[in-house]
Amino acid sequence: MLSDKLVINVALTGNVPSKDQTPYVPVTPQEIADDAERVCNLGASILHIHARDKDGNSTYKKEIYKEIIERIRERCGDVIIAVSTSGRRTKDLKHRMEVLELRGHFKPDMASLTLGSMNFLNDYSLNPTEVIIELIETMRNAEIRPELEIFDSGMINYAKFLLKKGRLEGIYYANLILGSLGTMPATPMNLVHLVDELSDNLLWAATGVGQFSLDMQCLSIAIGGNVRVGIEDSIYMDNEKTELATNEKLVLRVRRIAEAMGRVIATPNEVRKILGL
Repeated sequence: MLSDKLVINVALTGNVPSKDQTPYVPVTPQEIADDAERVCNLGASILHIHARDKDGNSTYKKEIYKEIIERIRERCGDVIIAVSTSGRRTKDLKHRMEVLELRGHFKPDMASLTLGSMNFLNDYSLNPTEVIIELIETMRNAEIRPELEIFDSGMINYAKFLLKKGRLEGIYYANLILGSLGTMPATPMNLVHLVDELSDNLLWAATGVGQFSLDMQCLSIAIGGNVRVGIEDSIYMDNEKTELATNEKLVLRVRRIAEAMGRVIATPNEVRKILGL
C-alpha cells in the first residue's frame, strides 16, 4: 500500500447523467464549482471533471474546461483536478486531446486514460493502441499525469506492459470501475482479483456503476484501497432508486463509512506527494 490514508476521488458530472434524470447533476461551470467546493470541504482530494455545453451536452471544448478549472482553483485550493479525454461521446482523437492544450494556472493535474476499448449498453469507447500511446505522449509533453481507467484485468496487463516499456513511469493513480455492461462484473471476487494483479507502484481506487457503487466502495475501503464516488457513476443513494443522490451526500456517506473503519482521509497535498505532482 502506498498510503494507509483514504483518497477520495469525486466524479462530479460524467458524460451520461442529465438534468432530465436528476436535477442534482452539475453541468454548468458554476454548478460544477459549487459541488466541487462542497465535496472538497468533506475531504475530496481528486476531482474527476467532465465538461458540458450550454445545452447540458458533453463537450470537449477547452474553453469550457478552462472556466471550470479556474472556478475550482479559486474555491478549492490545492485539490487535484483530473479532466476527461473519454472516447465515449467524443470519438475524434484531436477533440479528445484539446483539453490537454491548457497551460499555466488552467492546466489540469491529471487526465483520464482508458487502457482499452469497451462496449456500453448503447454506446462504445474505442481506444486502440495507437490512441493510447498518443494520449500518453501528449500528456507527458504537457506534464499532465494520466489517471488510469481500468474496467477489466486485460487493462491491468496492458498497464504493466506500458510500465515495463517505460511509456509510464513513476507512481500512477488508477480507478478500478466494475459493473458496466461489456466489462468486468462488480463482484467481490473480481475486485480482489484486480487488486491482486496490480503493480506495486499504482495508487488505486475502486467503485461500481449504478447499484454496484456502494458495495465496491465499501470493499475497497475495507481492504486498504481508495474510492471513486460521484453522480457520474450513480444518481441514486439506494438500490431501490427512491432517493436521488447529490455529490455531497455520496461523499459524506463514504467518509462516514471510512471513519467507522478507522481510515483517515488523505489531504490533496498528501496525495500530491505520493504521486509526485
